[in-house]
Amino acid sequence: MGDLHKSESTASVVDYYSAYDEDGRLMPAFGQVEFVRTQSLLSRLLPADPAKILDVGGASGRYSCWLASLGYEMHLVDPVPKHIEQALSASARQSSHQIASCSLGDARDLQFDDSSFDAVLVMGPLYHLLERSDRVKALQEAYRVLKPGGVVCATAISRYASTVEGLGLGSFTNPEFLKIMHQDLTDGQHRNPTGKPEYFMDTFFHHSDELISETLEAGFNGAKLYAIESIGYLVQELDTLWEDEARKREILDILKMLEEEPTLMGASPHILIAGTKATI
Repeated sequence: MGDLHKSESTASVVDYYSAYDEDGRLMPAFGQVEFVRTQSLLSRLLPADPAKILDVGGASGRYSCWLASLGYEMHLVDPVPKHIEQALSASARQSSHQIASCSLGDARDLQFDDSSFDAVLVMGPLYHLLERSDRVKALQEAYRVLKPGGVVCATAISRYASTVEGLGLGSFTNPEFLKIMHQDLTDGQHRNPTGKPEYFMDTFFHHSDELISETLEAGFNGAKLYAIESIGYLVQELDTLWEDEARKREILDILKMLEEEPTLMGASPHILIAGTKATI
């Protein structure tokens, strides 16, 4: 039954992202806020290069390509064949700083040796794993392949993401979306029976306390939360301001100041947690 559940959940992810432009999601201004803020956090949390990093659920390779360009030895794993093709293509365009390997794989069953990476990124799998046991297993796998003292950086979607978007954009007036919002707030189990891609797919939205609990259960020490976008969606005329380098810097400086504020953590669409594997 476990293998069947695993194959079914993987198949749904492959089906969704085969038809969805994940790479393009980060291109508009607010997607750029997520991308640049994640870059900022990773720049501070990851070990100095040269280091060997595994990007689990690395999608089209946006972060792997960037980190490879900085001198890291990057290895990318993703369950979606389309993403592997995109990552390989993007890597090939970086002739002197390519991703070391790109392979199909599942976050719950990594095909790498114990203690073989200095850092592991898990920036996507956690919200695609609907059961807590699967999320903990993915984090345990990250722990297993990390060297002692290694760092994990994992991301989650906030329990309140649909509510923030629904109230902000007026989507809550749609009865279908209102039902989804209510379910998210009840238990974090985001369900989209409509088939409308704008409502995302069946996923899990974390409360920050749950994210900490799962990371600690997997064995990590010093689990610490960071709001990625925080309340950046409140910026009016973001598309215009993002083109002004001075204003862009001001926005990013403010979001950095808010990134560890616990009273605003759940208001951020995405949350990053960092933890370390104990040294022997």
